[in-house]
Amino acid sequence: MINRFILNEVSYFGPGARKELPGVVARLGYKKALVVTDKGLMKFGVAKQVTDVLDEAHIPYEIYDEVKPNPTVTNVKDGVKALKNAQADFIVALGGGSSMDTAKGIGIVSNNPEFADVVSLEGVANTKKKTVPIIALPTTAGTAAETTINYVIIDESKQKKMVCVDPNDIPAVAIVDAELMYSLPKNLTAATGMDAMTHAIEGLITKAAWELSDMFEIKAIEMIHRYLPIAVDEPTNPIGRDGMAVAQYVAGMAFSNVGLGVDHGMAHPMSALHDIPHGVACAILLPTVMRFNAPAALDKYVEIAKAVGVYKEGMSKEEAAEAACNEIEALSRRVGIPQHLSDLGIYEKDIDALAEQAIADVCTPGNPREVTRDDIVQLYRQIL
Repeated sequence: MINRFILNEVSYFGPGARKELPGVVARLGYKKALVVTDKGLMKFGVAKQVTDVLDEAHIPYEIYDEVKPNPTVTNVKDGVKALKNAQADFIVALGGGSSMDTAKGIGIVSNNPEFADVVSLEGVANTKKKTVPIIALPTTAGTAAETTINYVIIDESKQKKMVCVDPNDIPAVAIVDAELMYSLPKNLTAATGMDAMTHAIEGLITKAAWELSDMFEIKAIEMIHRYLPIAVDEPTNPIGRDGMAVAQYVAGMAFSNVGLGVDHGMAHPMSALHDIPHGVACAILLPTVMRFNAPAALDKYVEIAKAVGVYKEGMSKEEAAEAACNEIEALSRRVGIPQHLSDLGIYEKDIDALAEQAIADVCTPGNPREVTRDDIVQLYRQIL
């Protein structure tokens, strides 16, 4: 069996790392940036922390801040126009997964105009050229889009999340600066952090997982369990914020290469059909999906139990798996994740449409346990 592993070339870590931006731009010879971000980051001054660095270094830029929390095909198409109008030769992607995913779509379409409809990028698209160079600065500790070969865009015409997988979309440089995360509200810190935990757990147990990916995912689980409560409770504590910033990146390095599972398959339609934030959707599903998958991945669940500190000598594999599931559920409650779909405005009448998209989602086949549409219906029902 041949395993492929793709990583971005250069990343910078640590509070204040954004100050490396001018040196990166000079080293790579870029001239003008399109800053892709959202209006919230503009309003609350987070974007200014980065544009100030560009201003001080006299690096010209224009801003595209129309990104939605669940970005759309229209966002990408408008961004392609903005990049062309700005005559920019690189993109600064500033934000959570939404901004970085939009930037990837913009960069790919701009250099591969045969995919201008955007929807043809769904799945594994046969693009020929790398994206317009992207320097990614995450403002959340969740998606790890700064180091992955994946991005997710909503096709408004079908009310469906498209998962796009393309090695050509990986950012040229990632700058992971925890200071950009200090103002993130508690609920978003919790949701994005549990999204990272979902990446780590699904990446550990997915069908394509192997020794190299396991190494990253086990470490990510350990770090997220340790640092997420600190980041939620003490937003400006650099230990918690930087710990989470690194942990979600570590998880992303692996899941980007081995895929995910039915948790993400079920979460995507929740965002597409009900506009549920992605991290919340993943987190609310996680304990239930973990219990469903346990029989197919008992050895890996023992490793999860050890990583979160609940394994006891003499435990059977089944006991260790249950302890692991219970601890992840306790963490979810501890950081304030809703526990029922009805809390999010999703009810019995909505399940059929959700299940229809979930069974067809590109992430679902990677699940370690074979899953049917009926299984998915029952999983949704368990958390109504």
